[in-house]
Amino acid sequence: MNKPLDFPVGVNAAPALQPQVGVSRAHEAAHLHVSGEALYTDDIAEAHGTLHAALGLSPLAHGTLRSVDVDLLRRQPGVVAVLTAADIPGHNNCGPLVHDDPILADGELRYLGQPVYAVIATDRELARRAAAMAKQAIAATPLPAVLTAREAHAIGQYVIPPMHLARGDAAAALASAPHRLDGEWAVGGQEQFYLEGQISYALPQENHALLLHCSTQHPSEMQQLVAHAMGWQSHQVTVQCRRMGGGFGGKESQSALFACIAAIAASRLRRPVKLRVDRDDDFLITGRRHGFDYRWSVGFDDEGRLLGAEIDLISNCGHSADLSAPVMARALCHFDNAYWLPNVAMHGYCAKTNTQSNTAFRGFGGPQGALAIEMILDGVARRLGLDPLLVRQRNFYRDGQDLTPYGQRVEDNQIQPLTDRLVETSGYHARRAEIAAFNASSPVLKRGLALTPVKFGISFNVVHLNQAGALVHVYTDGSVLVNHGGTEMGQGLNTKVAQVVAHELGLPAAQVRASATDTSKVANTSATAASTGSDLNGKAAQDAARKIRQRLQPLAARLLGCGEDALVFDGGEVRAADGTAAISFQELVAKAYLERIQLWSDGFYATPGLHWDRAKLQGHPFFYFAFGAAVAEVLVDTLTGETRVLRADVLHDVGQSLNPALDIGQVEGAFVQGQGWLTSEELVWHPQSGLLLTHAPSTYKIPTANDMPCDFRVALYDAPNAKDSIHRSKAVGEPPLLLPFSVLLAIKDAVAACGPQRCDPPLRAPATPEAVLDAVDAVSR
Repeated sequence: MNKPLDFPVGVNAAPALQPQVGVSRAHEAAHLHVSGEALYTDDIAEAHGTLHAALGLSPLAHGTLRSVDVDLLRRQPGVVAVLTAADIPGHNNCGPLVHDDPILADGELRYLGQPVYAVIATDRELARRAAAMAKQAIAATPLPAVLTAREAHAIGQYVIPPMHLARGDAAAALASAPHRLDGEWAVGGQEQFYLEGQISYALPQENHALLLHCSTQHPSEMQQLVAHAMGWQSHQVTVQCRRMGGGFGGKESQSALFACIAAIAASRLRRPVKLRVDRDDDFLITGRRHGFDYRWSVGFDDEGRLLGAEIDLISNCGHSADLSAPVMARALCHFDNAYWLPNVAMHGYCAKTNTQSNTAFRGFGGPQGALAIEMILDGVARRLGLDPLLVRQRNFYRDGQDLTPYGQRVEDNQIQPLTDRLVETSGYHARRAEIAAFNASSPVLKRGLALTPVKFGISFNVVHLNQAGALVHVYTDGSVLVNHGGTEMGQGLNTKVAQVVAHELGLPAAQVRASATDTSKVANTSATAASTGSDLNGKAAQDAARKIRQRLQPLAARLLGCGEDALVFDGGEVRAADGTAAISFQELVAKAYLERIQLWSDGFYATPGLHWDRAKLQGHPFFYFAFGAAVAEVLVDTLTGETRVLRADVLHDVGQSLNPALDIGQVEGAFVQGQGWLTSEELVWHPQSGLLLTHAPSTYKIPTANDMPCDFRVALYDAPNAKDSIHRSKAVGEPPLLLPFSVLLAIKDAVAACGPQRCDPPLRAPATPEAVLDAVDAVSR
């Protein structure tokens, strides 16, 4: 278990002797979650006169919109109003970076499921019934549709220009390498499947203002986009979010469409309007993790060391750019994963298709980039007849080989010692021999084993987003309220930030409370994304709490008769270091109020040392790297294609953990979510109509408790962060999603046992039973 850091006592110290960070504490709202008392956006008591909105969706994947029969829709029971693109008073755009994503379709239908109109009715069901009349209400002329990334790539149809990142001379290295491997592969997308769907509730306020409750990871962006759609200024829009029932990136940019429509309707009708979409409509309207297609050529030596690599990464972006540019940039920056690539040429293509616009998802392109190199190294090992772990270890970054293709040095590299420890604790080599013996005597059931590492860069790869603000209020009874720009989506961000503030002021955790995210309190915030929530907001809150403590110190020193540098804030009191005098924190702040000492403060933090050239894809985009590794053992039924994860051993680097219990929970959840992406979550579109066929839980299979590893061993690697992060911790949200690469490659290892020595099974991802059977058939011929 991680131990808290020791801090010196003094003006700039965090002096709690009863530490509030580095200890396991329950999620601040866990008891509310399990009792059903936690309030989500749909649980907010509806104001008198609340109306409900529903969306009419395009029945075509591509077409020219001729008209919408608004009169037909208005005649339906309960309908109060119908909105089309013509009714948007400001900009008809909800795209976060490129203004290419209309709120409501205007002229062109871009994908099957695109919102064309909004019905506002007295009842949600009545609104949905009227909205569902899209086929009768929409007149459109069909146009040819492009439905796959490969098809779009073949005709050069992209949402942004191609990206290229290179180092050395890949072509020369390939030409001179003793061995060469060419391959093509693809990995599918992934639905975020947040338990709380997309929802916004807009309430008109006096003097042309609006209060918007929105389930979003990015309240400030919702504020800005709503203001643009309304033709207003940002100060007229207040966005609040107490919590989300999951986000995983799906509520970073794509909550904007729902927020804008609810806001426009509420302002136009001067009545509260709620827009909560049905799960099927959510699937059909919103995007998800980008699926990637790959084409690669690699050269390597007899020991499996990579000498040169060239790869095309083709992402399916959907009909608009959304966040596809930074997703592809992160994929290119994570293709190296934990490995030194002396000569490499990467080409990123963001394909434009007539499907939902894909967006952020936990990992944000990093998993798609790193997965490619893992598949390549596995193929290299199999062709050479070597243990894939050995090939991975031979390619690890080492001293003198620590510069990434984008020019950042890999500092504080933990990958070798972390992997060595996991190899030992998991019994990897002994189990490898046991599995070989089992497979030799088992004709139907086959076992597989794989170990995969992770090196993941932490920071937004857009430099200006790496900033955060916070407010800390100390009340005269000694209680504390903290507000920050991050959003709570179940990950425990509010718990960690409250722990940081409690630690800084030497208070019990119960004395500090976090309030709802609110654009009227902390302005111009970044999205809670890129695993930066605790890093940024924790530092900002620490800054605010430290300012308050510094203001209190002169008064405390005078009351206790000691020097300021001899004060200890601990256990809800302030005392002299020699123990001769003490005063309760409550009494101290009450006296401070009487002496007109400011008891609230703002805090701010900007991540230092970052720079990035987006044109050249060079710079220092990450504050630090998080490391990890996992060993997975699976059992495959070669007659049915079914798989089971028998055991998973995970060792993950979170630095000096702020809250080990929460961090272990995040690692476990990320592992299972990543396992779902690579084994069961398959997205299927109709090849002619473009309809997403897997748009409900009946056809789209997320992992359940039954899919968790039967034996799940998760441990935190106990090395403090070398960088000055919040209490030397490291981010934990996204990096562990890459750990279940080990599951996919263990399945591939099991399938390889069905074929001849050195065979390389063509296993697709997700590795559904059908994909497993196809791979078994391919190596068994």
